[in-house]
Amino acid sequence: MKNRIRELREQRDWSQGDLAERLDVSRQTVNALETGKYDPSLPLAFRLSKLFRHPIEFLFEPGKD
Repeated sequence: MKNRIRELREQRDWSQGDLAERLDVSRQTVNALETGKYDPSLPLAFRLSKLFRHPIEFLFEPGKD
């Protein structure tokens, strides 16, 4: 699934580690999210939405199958 996590993180000048701390996940999880190797759970998607102050639909775009 495509997402805007890296773009939003970089706009705030946060490292992957900074974002991981804010979300209470590992830096590896943030990396996997940003590279599309991992789709977040619904609770994590809501935490990302709240943190970045954007709707989930803005953060994530379904990939074309």
